[in-house]
Amino acid sequence: MKNISIKEIAKLSGVSTATVSRVINNNGRFSEETRQKVLRVMEETGYQMNYSAKTLRMNKSFSIGILVPDITNYFFANVVEKIETILFDQGYSTIICNTGRNVEKEAAYLSMLEGKMIDGLIIISGADEFEFQVQNDKKTIPYICIDREPKEKNKTVFVSSNHYQGAFEAAEHLLQQGVKHPIIVMHQRNSSSAKERLDGFKDALKKNNYSFNPDKHRLDFNLDSSHDKKSLQEFLQQQNDVDGLFAINDDIALNILDYLREFEVAVPAQMKVIGFDNVPAGQHSAPRLTSINQDTQKIAEMATSSLIKLIDGNKEIQGEISLVPVQLIRREST
Repeated sequence: MKNISIKEIAKLSGVSTATVSRVINNNGRFSEETRQKVLRVMEETGYQMNYSAKTLRMNKSFSIGILVPDITNYFFANVVEKIETILFDQGYSTIICNTGRNVEKEAAYLSMLEGKMIDGLIIISGADEFEFQVQNDKKTIPYICIDREPKEKNKTVFVSSNHYQGAFEAAEHLLQQGVKHPIIVMHQRNSSSAKERLDGFKDALKKNNYSFNPDKHRLDFNLDSSHDKKSLQEFLQQQNDVDGLFAINDDIALNILDYLREFEVAVPAQMKVIGFDNVPAGQHSAPRLTSINQDTQKIAEMATSSLIKLIDGNKEIQGEISLVPVQLIRREST
């Protein structure tokens, strides 16, 4: 099939070449009827845009990079899916990079993304504060951080669930349900969200006249099933009055439900358990898991909106911090 020009597309569509260009670039004013007419002609004629030429001409690739530490994690995957959908509707393609929480892999992906001349970058979670030093001084790359504090806050926008609020409400819920000795079960990864959840838990205890003791109120998992089961068993033997558990995420909470079943500890009669993330599996566990729900749609909308503003040159929003409220979902485990 021969290459067809924008001029020919315009003639077949009955509109100007300028209108066709606006439809292709999704930029400017045109009606939905006009857009559909132009797109129909493009499809019928097999028109293919030369994206390389377009990138060079406009200094835009219409692509966004997304760094995610673990694509198998329900929260991360859910946010990425919603971000991709929003960006696609706005004419951007996405390059999703699963770093596996590996610093060297993350650095390699950043270099690769810069080489592809991405227009923007979204960083989701991770251990350390994020810093991006662009190697090509001919094009700056705006970036947004989700659940991972940026090192230079005045250069970007930080979007996060209100992890402190969620943990505070989780701890208070346990106490309101009659728990006398609540504990928090953490993982051994450093992250700003984990720190906020720990602070929220500790402050809820303080508000209710409990003095937080890390030896009595905190258990760390290393995310190894056999080791974690033994750690929980030994902890409960040493602190035999523990009657409530707040797990820092639902994966840990669901494992705990299994371990408690093996230990013949009845939930919620003898032990109340609450998680964080509201993963679908929690609705089907036995008993069904009480959890903290994160508004992934709102997070995705705020992150993409802010990034596109930065791409368009709006520097007034740099330094903004947006905390998205969370919601306690009460189920049978408490």
